[in-house]
Amino acid sequence: MGRIIKQIEIEGQPATALFDTGANYTYVRADLVQNAPRRRMSPPVTVALGGQEIEIREVCLVEGKIEGLPFLTDAVPVTELGEADGHQLDAIIGARTMEQWEIRLDPSTGELDLEGLRRREFKEW
Repeated sequence: MGRIIKQIEIEGQPATALFDTGANYTYVRADLVQNAPRRRMSPPVTVALGGQEIEIREVCLVEGKIEGLPFLTDAVPVTELGEADGHQLDAIIGARTMEQWEIRLDPSTGELDLEGLRRREFKEW
C-alpha cells in the first residue's frame, strides 16, 4: 500500500500529482498556473501543508487532464510542494476535487478509478 502519484496535465503542461484524500484543497505549483483566473479569499484560510502552516489568500481555476480525461477545479497556487516517494510534486489533488469528479483511489493497486470522470454525468441535489 502506498501513495498514488500520477503524471497528469495542468494547463496543458505535464505535471506530477499526488492524489491525497487527507488534503481538503487541491494545490498546484504557481508557475504552472500563471495565467489561470484567480479569486481572492476573504478572509484568508490557514492550513498545514508539508509540515508548515500556509495562509490561503487566493485560489485559481485550473484546467487539467487525468489519463487524457479533462477536468476543471479550483486550486491553491503555491511556490513549492516538495517531494513524495522520490517524486518532485507539481500538484496535490485534494478531496474536494476528487469528490467533485468522483475520482476514487485504490491504494492496494496504486490505481485511480476514473469512472465518474469518464461518465461526465452527475446528479446534483
